[in-house]
Amino acid sequence: MAAAEPAKRRSSAGRGTARRPAGDGAAPARRSGGAARAMRSAVEQLTSLLGRAPESVSAIRPTDDGWDADVEVLELERVPETTSVMATYRVTLDKEGELVAYERKRRYTRGQIDRR
Repeated sequence: MAAAEPAKRRSSAGRGTARRPAGDGAAPARRSGGAARAMRSAVEQLTSLLGRAPESVSAIRPTDDGWDADVEVLELERVPETTSVMATYRVTLDKEGELVAYERKRRYTRGQIDRR
């Protein structure tokens, strides 16, 4: 039974996920599911750092070095809910999905609408 397991791994590698030479890590990360994986990674790691679970990812962009994401976090819960304080954090992930930097870009009340 143990001999069949490596064969399964080899056969599934050829279906839609072509292997790339070492050093070309950006392209596979951006294939199907790349942005979704980056979003999950950003949320998990920011939660660990801030001690608060982000409510949403409002933007995600591929970069030459990985990903940038804007993550919305509830910073201060108030009643009524529309007066709660939210924050947008810019999260930078490397090609492997590891958080390398984050910063708070803005704070706003939940009921606030951007005017542009």
